Amino acid sequence: MRHHFGKFRFRFAGAMFQRLKRLFFEGAKAQETGFHADDRQLAEAALMFHVISADGIISENEREAINERVAARFGLSEEETAELVAAAGRADAEAVDLYRFASLLKRELDYEQRLNFIRELWEMVFADGVVHEVEDTIVWRVAQMLDVETRDRMELKRRVRDDRQDR
Repeated sequence: MRHHFGKFRFRFAGAMFQRLKRLFFEGAKAQETGFHADDRQLAEAALMFHVISADGIISENEREAINERVAARFGLSEEETAELVAAAGRADAEAVDLYRFASLLKRELDYEQRLNFIRELWEMVFADGVVHEVEDTIVWRVAQMLDVETRDRMELKRRVRDDRQDR
């Protein structure tokens, strides 16, 4: 009878090494930027960044929109806002999918706060004046992961669109 404890030990050691590596490197990044991978602010900003970069071009209007929304949402200074948006861009680039950010927000936000956040994402979508299908799809996916009702998501989209037209 053969035992495969060697393979198990190797997998276990590999998994432990990955966890330690993540702990040390993410900890170092958090010290550098002041934002940790499990930070609500970083998760929100990363999803906003994902929306504005989805079409492959980040316009000046989109840059202004994310900076204004992040600063207002979290009460940050200009320097803190720049650091958070830069960290969000890095987090978005490193992310395999949106689930990590959305699951954190789903745990931390109540329904009204989730609606508020989806409204912020729609603000990002409309920031450059062009609604790209991929941006719309991202908001739909995030809203779905946050358990936001379809009618609420669509109502928020309509409100943001109408507000933009009235400006």
